Amino acid sequence: MLETLKNAWSIVEIRKKILFTLFIILVFRIGSVLPVPFVDSAALVEGVTNAETGKEFFSYLSILTGGGLEYGAVFAMSVTPYINASIILQLLTVAIPYLERLSKEGEEGRKKIAQITRYVAVLLGLIQGTAFFFYLKNSGFLLRSATSGTGATIFAAIVMIAAFTAGSALVMWLGEQIDVKGIGNGISIILFAGIISRAPNAAASLWGYVKSGKWIAVIVILVIFLAVIAFIVWMTNAERRVPVQYAKRVVGRKQYGGQNSHIPFKVNMSGVMPIIFASSILMLPTMILSFTVNPTSTKELSSFQKVLGLFSTRGLLYAVLYFVMIIAFAYFYAQIQYNPVEIANNIRKNGGSVPGIRPGKPTSDFFAKILSRITLLGALFLSVIAILPIIIGNIGAINVSLGGTSVLIMVGVALDTVQNLESQMMMRHYKGFLD
Repeated sequence: MLETLKNAWSIVEIRKKILFTLFIILVFRIGSVLPVPFVDSAALVEGVTNAETGKEFFSYLSILTGGGLEYGAVFAMSVTPYINASIILQLLTVAIPYLERLSKEGEEGRKKIAQITRYVAVLLGLIQGTAFFFYLKNSGFLLRSATSGTGATIFAAIVMIAAFTAGSALVMWLGEQIDVKGIGNGISIILFAGIISRAPNAAASLWGYVKSGKWIAVIVILVIFLAVIAFIVWMTNAERRVPVQYAKRVVGRKQYGGQNSHIPFKVNMSGVMPIIFASSILMLPTMILSFTVNPTSTKELSSFQKVLGLFSTRGLLYAVLYFVMIIAFAYFYAQIQYNPVEIANNIRKNGGSVPGIRPGKPTSDFFAKILSRITLLGALFLSVIAILPIIIGNIGAINVSLGGTSVLIMVGVALDTVQNLESQMMMRHYKGFLD
């Protein structure tokens, strides 16, 4: 990876793209600590940090937003509205025929889906910004000038909600600029930058545990962390290759086919999507709890709020449901991505066949069987990675700041970025027929 970055830096065009990407990341980080008007940032940070209820929800979102949520920053929503919009559109593509037709129309169809995704992301940003404003208002995290009267509160609401919505739209635009003028994979790189910005806090937490005498537990955690990264890299690149043979055919005076190829089935074909789906659903009770309880209040929780508290991210119920739901969503997402019947029909139309398997239904059944086994293996991998921080936290009584989702995203984005740089370098060093 370091060698790839060194070689990419030596090429002027790629170096400009890298510098432009770093500039966009700098803008994103500035916006992640720049508070919107009428927010008492100091009170918000202290309230979220010291709160006993709702803290887990905001800690989870803070990792994805790069800490912008803790400061009430302009980029407090970060890329979460866009990610949620992308997930919604992917699910609706299967259910709505119009979106399904667009997904099969090539580049033009993808542009239309991307445009719809932007509109949905802005709408979700407006909804999330409104919810966040009411949380700040009900929790007493607004300045006195914003609560001095009805008119002042309405004006503050309009300004803050507009700022949060515009911030989420601007982050989405910054990600697209990385795709156009940077090294590509813009939204993922912004998400990566937000997650990696939490690394100093994680290091400070580990140093605090070392000073408190838990240095053995810290060493074990670091060893497990490095082992998990190596395991994620290995599983991300792992795939099952199904051989395919194509028969020879003559068209005019030319002969086509007669070659051997393969169809790759990645073990982790769904990426982090099952974890995002499962965590989004399981964080709903904690989210409701965080919006119904004032962090600065000392009142006793109601029965309903105590039931919501059972879904604590460090509890046994959460871990079991998390494990099961990740497996379920992995199968669901695999069915959306891969259609064994369509794959078998495409192979047969091109004169291909799997050795030892008859074309048609036997081939599709063979692919479905492989897909089921591969999905189970990938789902178990994701489930173990996701609940590992919960297990470590309960056994060692240490709060791991970077969860399995964060590590998966960081490793996945790093691998994709390196592959993009390698492909761009290969394009610029390709020798044509005139050389």
